[in-house]
Amino acid sequence: MSTLDTLASKLADDTIEAMKITGEERLFVEVGELIGASSQTLEEAYLTEIRIRLADRAARKFLATKVAAAKRTASAPPSA
Repeated sequence: MSTLDTLASKLADDTIEAMKITGEERLFVEVGELIGASSQTLEEAYLTEIRIRLADRAARKFLATKVAAAKRTASAPPSA
C-alpha cells in the first residue's frame, strides 16, 4: 500500500470515528476541504475512502433491516 493510500485510509477511519462521537455527519466534507487546500491528490484519495466506508455502512444497515424483517415474518404466527 502506498503512503497516499495509507494516509487516506487512516484519516478516513479517524474521521468516521469522530463523526460518530460528535454527531456531525458532514464532518468529512470539512476535513476534505482542509486537505484539498494543500493536496488535491490526498483529498481525492481520502474522499474515495470516505465514500467506500459510508456506502458500506448504508449497505450493512439495509441488509440488517431486511434480515430482521424476514426473521419477524418467519417467526410470526400464521394468520387464520
